Amino acid sequence: MTINCKGQLVELSTPKIMGILNVTPDSFYDGGSYKNEKDILDKVASMLEDGATFIDLGAYSSRPNAEHVPETEELQRSVPIVELILREFPETLISIDTFRSEVAKTCIEAGAALVNDISAGLLDENMLATMAKLHVPYIMMHMRGTPQTMQQHTQYENLTKDILFYFAERMAAARALGIHDLIADPGFGFSKTLTQNYELLQHMELFKNLDIPFLVGISRKSMIYKVLDTSPEHALNGTTVLNTIALQKGASILRVHDVKEAMECVQLFNQLNS
Repeated sequence: MTINCKGQLVELSTPKIMGILNVTPDSFYDGGSYKNEKDILDKVASMLEDGATFIDLGAYSSRPNAEHVPETEELQRSVPIVELILREFPETLISIDTFRSEVAKTCIEAGAALVNDISAGLLDENMLATMAKLHVPYIMMHMRGTPQTMQQHTQYENLTKDILFYFAERMAAARALGIHDLIADPGFGFSKTLTQNYELLQHMELFKNLDIPFLVGISRKSMIYKVLDTSPEHALNGTTVLNTIALQKGASILRVHDVKEAMECVQLFNQLNS
């Protein structure tokens, strides 16, 4: 499976790493870490050197109960960073983590390569039509409600089946508009209890039936550190364990804070399957 990023075909039959760059003050793990251009560029340089294929830029925290950020502020946070990164590292494939069509459009026009939408187009009625015009890969995540309300929406008849049905519907809506480079993200931690997160991971191989690549983002999340009775800062080892399981279940992309360790997972996984 391949996706077309700015004319470059990225082969996803070998798993790839997406490094997280949060430019928000309140993200659950690295909020407020990058206070100036040098900090940002140093972090991007480190992730690229460690093997990241994508840099996922987020300017709106989607942690549970995160504060709402106006669209103008999200644009002010994200667009200059896209331009900054591409001035220094022009070949970088930047993913824009947003559910707003105007933010997606403006960042793609500034040089970003793909869009990562936590709502799969359900929080902005213009998102799918905008994606159809932009002709860039589109990551669709499963979530119910909003980041502010999602943990109130954890009731399912059959968790995995319901999420697969959700993706079948969202894929049909996207393809009807001519969007073909699609990636599914099951949305660990979004509208799911701790137990449901593990149930979903246990049945993750069923997502291969969607016949599109899928992304797993579990890096340092509460589903890890709550089980281990620790904190996000001490959840790297647990993240590595679950990333390895996700690769065994068929994940094409791992979205992570710690690129070097995730790349080691991929290298060992590839060796095991060579």
